[in-house]
Amino acid sequence: MQNPDLKLPIARQRPWKSITADVILAGLVSGPLAAPFLAAAPLPILPQIADIIYFMGNHVCPQPEMGLVLWSPNLMAVCMRCFGTLMGLIAMRYWVAQDQGLGKYWLHQYGLAGLVLTVLLCLVYPFELYAQIWGWWDYSNPVVTFFGAISGLGLGAYIMPLLHGPSRQNATRG
Repeated sequence: MQNPDLKLPIARQRPWKSITADVILAGLVSGPLAAPFLAAAPLPILPQIADIIYFMGNHVCPQPEMGLVLWSPNLMAVCMRCFGTLMGLIAMRYWVAQDQGLGKYWLHQYGLAGLVLTVLLCLVYPFELYAQIWGWWDYSNPVVTFFGAISGLGLGAYIMPLLHGPSRQNATRG
């Protein structure tokens, strides 16, 4: 017989949107890294999977030909600017897991001002791309990775608490 005064901790269930977002983020990060190795694989279906990843990379990345060579002669499926953006999103995913999106630096809680700041941070990515096109500097992996990461951090500071923060059901229990 259980003591009615004894309160057991309530198990937190992750909402489907959080699980789905994590699966998508894992695919976005692992796909560009896996593509060169899949393309070089001797098994018949793996190069076809790499072709799909490269197809997607060619349609989302402005400079896929600038990807790193991970398995010669095959490049990563996106440039380091795009991959830097993904690394920024990964960092924000880690941080939202630490405080469940309740810290003061999460931009969604500031309404329109937070959205505007998010957009400005995301515009750092195309600004750097156009600065390169205009000849302000040449393509440099550390530079493009840095600017991509700023955009990823900005986007993640807005969307990660919305995707992974405490659900309303869990927030009212606790």
